[in-house]
Amino acid sequence: MEQVVKVTRNYQITIPAGIRERAGIKIGDKVLIYYDEKEKVIKIKKINELDRVIRMLDDLPERKIDWKKIKKEYYEAKGNY
Repeated sequence: MEQVVKVTRNYQITIPAGIRERAGIKIGDKVLIYYDEKEKVIKIKKINELDRVIRMLDDLPERKIDWKKIKKEYYEAKGNY
């Protein structure tokens, strides 16, 4: 699914309703926006608090905890994996 949107003078865009609904994005949700160098496109991904914390911890040196395993176990326990 794709749609064309206009960038405002403040460099803002509105995520179209159909895309928001498919991505499950609701008011107050946090999203990660980044430029994919390989594909040369801007991507937006809905994130939750656990994703945000794991991203911060991934940047720490000499990480000895398997955060991906913890995340998987967390989602399995919630029934969302």
